[in-house]
Amino acid sequence: MLIRTLTGALIAGGMTCAPAQATDTAAAPTAGLPAAAYTLEKTHASLTFRVDHLGLSRYTARFTRLDATLTIDPADPAAATLTATVDPRSLETDFPLAQPDFDAQIQGPQFLDAAKYPEIAFRSTRIELTGPSTARLTGDLLLHGVTRPVAMNATFNGGYAGIPGGPPEARIGFSAIGTLKRSDFGITYGIPAPGTTLGVGDEVEFMLEVEFIGPPAARAAQ
Repeated sequence: MLIRTLTGALIAGGMTCAPAQATDTAAAPTAGLPAAAYTLEKTHASLTFRVDHLGLSRYTARFTRLDATLTIDPADPAAATLTATVDPRSLETDFPLAQPDFDAQIQGPQFLDAAKYPEIAFRSTRIELTGPSTARLTGDLLLHGVTRPVAMNATFNGGYAGIPGGPPEARIGFSAIGTLKRSDFGITYGIPAPGTTLGVGDEVEFMLEVEFIGPPAARAAQ
């Protein structure tokens, strides 16, 4: 389930281009974005995942406690780095009062085993620009005590260096989506037998919607 972070894409192409509706590049909202470490704006961040259930639906849940830091120089977006952490104990299914407690079941030993493995972590290793506002982000994901490479596709949604008369901090945002096999991380409970769909799928799709906040342009890291 993870990490929906992620961010190299947004910067990847987005930092160097105006939004589709902009015609004057000098007035692009990304103009003047400082090179700096950007931190996740947690009130505008979501990480959800979905997995096949019995071949009937893709069950969807989320994590509510996550953090991330993106270090980016808009002049060299492919060199950006992203680190992120997720608390698996923050998993929510919308059914904590079910019998048994469904949140606790997925957090428990059969799946995430969050008591034993209390952190999910991601560190980027490569950013490949794939378009003017898209990128392929690859990194090492620590999940369930196992570290394996995971990739995701990210889209830069926009950004600005600060608002005159308003919040002075730079802000950037993006969407990202990827997949992983939970069996690669030792989470094998309920995977359907070959040729059947009677169980919970091995492939997990994760989705991220995030915003990052940086310093005012005048305080950009040198």
